[in-house]
Amino acid sequence: MSNSKQEHRILEAAKQLFTQRGFSNVAMRDICRVANVTPPTIYYYFKNKEALFNAVVRETISMSEFINRLDSECEKAPLLEAKIQAFTRTYLTYFPRNLINVGLYIRDSTKLDSVGRNTLSCELTRIQLILAKIIRKGVATGVFRTTDARMAAECLLGMMHRFIFQQIHFQRNYNSADTGAYLADFFLRAMKP
Repeated sequence: MSNSKQEHRILEAAKQLFTQRGFSNVAMRDICRVANVTPPTIYYYFKNKEALFNAVVRETISMSEFINRLDSECEKAPLLEAKIQAFTRTYLTYFPRNLINVGLYIRDSTKLDSVGRNTLSCELTRIQLILAKIIRKGVATGVFRTTDARMAAECLLGMMHRFIFQQIHFQRNYNSADTGAYLADFFLRAMKP
């Protein structure tokens, strides 16, 4: 078996177990059993359990594909209002809900693990920058009222996150097209000069 296949199996087994149980409740022998490898094989690729966890988090917590789709949909829209509508519709429809899994963020206690927290925070900042850029352009052209673009972006993102996290944590479903249209309209009315 090739080295890359073994490493991939180890990462997949670790991802499955860390997601289900969290860092503290997974032993290296559990990962060995699921990946069908021996401990020396794991230690060949990863210095220790922490290094394996960090690799799983870095590989799993990526929003690059989602961010590219979000950026692309916004770029296609001809008018600033349409860009906001595209942003909300795309965000609520395609947000990668599978990334919000407590097992990948908690290490030894209920405190969030810094690797997972920092990785997700960076990805969310990239998203916020896309929206703030649209808002800044709207302010500069007079389509939107004068405001702090970063703060306005945080407000819209906060409203969308409420729906997303209620769905993830409480199984409260919503129609993403209707919700996106409503939030975009609400936001655009608030942004009128």
